[in-house]
Amino acid sequence: MATAAKRATIYLDPILHKALKLKAFETSRSISNLVNTAVREALAEDAEDLASFDERAGESLISYDEMLKRLKNDGRI
Repeated sequence: MATAAKRATIYLDPILHKALKLKAFETSRSISNLVNTAVREALAEDAEDLASFDERAGESLISYDEMLKRLKNDGRI
């Protein structure tokens, strides 16, 4: 069973709004569909980032100076 869409008011930069209207027309999609897709993708990207942080939580931390020394010793800089 699909849930009912919720109404929201957003304020867009006029140029972004124009670009969004043009994209909606060119792709035969609604502005709402384009915005929903963009927000969904942004949230999915955030979830991926958080998962990466969790995966690396156990890694030891080193200072910037130490990293530069390692890169220099390895001949990378």
